[in-house]
Amino acid sequence: MAQGSYYVPHTAKWPIVGSIGLFTLMVGAANWLNTNPSGPWVFAIGAAIVILMVFGWFADVIRESEGGLYSHAVDASFRQGMVWFIFSEVMFFAAFFGALFYARVLSVPWIGGEGTGAMTNLLLYPSYEATWPTHGPAELGGDFKTIPGFGLPLINTLILLTSGVTITMAHWALKKAQRTALIMWMLSTVVLGTVFLFIQSYEYVHAYRDLGLTLGSGIYGSTFFMLTGFHGMHVLIGSIILLIITFRCMAGHFTKKNHFGFEAAAWYWHFVDVVWLGLFIFVYVV
Repeated sequence: MAQGSYYVPHTAKWPIVGSIGLFTLMVGAANWLNTNPSGPWVFAIGAAIVILMVFGWFADVIRESEGGLYSHAVDASFRQGMVWFIFSEVMFFAAFFGALFYARVLSVPWIGGEGTGAMTNLLLYPSYEATWPTHGPAELGGDFKTIPGFGLPLINTLILLTSGVTITMAHWALKKAQRTALIMWMLSTVVLGTVFLFIQSYEYVHAYRDLGLTLGSGIYGSTFFMLTGFHGMHVLIGSIILLIITFRCMAGHFTKKNHFGFEAAAWYWHFVDVVWLGLFIFVYVV
């Protein structure tokens, strides 16, 4: 392809397929949460459509890239797109961190009688004490226990930070054209991501079964599971992406000068690492 040309795919079907899949998935999730019997089935259908879209779209992009259809202009647009995507993800998590901050630093103390909340506390919740984590006024969230930060969460933190090191080592191996080392470091990163998810799943089961900590456990339970759950979803997506990139490394798709697909996955993974550090500090420790 000419240096200044820009490849534009025609009759791309995957955006509409993805939209249908996401819509179906969200409808299924909403019905599932509201105990509608059809919810899990609709959710599964939506998830299957989304997975089909992801693998189909990935396959098309790989074929286009390996076919030499992407110029430097396309590469630049890919980089700009990935930067804006990660920025949108930063804003996504900022909203949930903001909700946690608002509840813990402003709302809970106000309901407990601080500042202008004195009358609210006196008239509505005179026995409520502003402590964190909170059951909510009248202990509406039920009794629960929290997960100690310096247990499984600390182990998971070390695992995720180690995965950031392994993917960096893989990048260096790619730049030095050391294919065997590249594949080994990539597989190590995928394994670490999978172990992280396994430990988090065990932690969720322990929280629900033994600690009474659920999504219904007041504002603490809601923010805990929303933040850690969405982060876990990002780790799952990132692990799948890294596995696909590993297969591409095995197939020799990347060179030391042309490997933005690898770089984009690494950027995403480092973003996931940074978000988890914030979670570990503000959700588990502080």
